[in-house]
Amino acid sequence: MTQKKQVSLIICIIMDLIGYATYAVPFLGEFADLVWAPISAYFFYKTFGGKTGAIGAVFNFIEEILPSTDFIPSFTIMWFLKYFSEKKKKEVVVEATL
Repeated sequence: MTQKKQVSLIICIIMDLIGYATYAVPFLGEFADLVWAPISAYFFYKTFGGKTGAIGAVFNFIEEILPSTDFIPSFTIMWFLKYFSEKKKKEVVVEATL
C-alpha cells in the first residue's frame, strides 16, 4: 500500500471518529449532527469525487443526520470499496496484457 493510500485511510478513519464523537454525547450529539452532517457530506464528496462520491455523500449525509446511525463508518467503508476495486482493475489489466 502506498503512503498516499495510507494517508487517505487515516483521514477516512478520523472523519468516521468525528462522526462517532457526535454520537457519544447524549442530547448535544443530535444538535452536533445538524452541523456535522453537511460538513461530512461535503468532505465525503471532495474525498471520493465523481458519481460515486456524490452518491456516497448523500448516503453519508442521511447517515449522519438520522438519530442512532452515526456508528456506520461510511468513509472507511468507501475507502475499502474504492481501494479493492482499483486493485481488482489493476489485476484485470495485468492479466489482459499477459
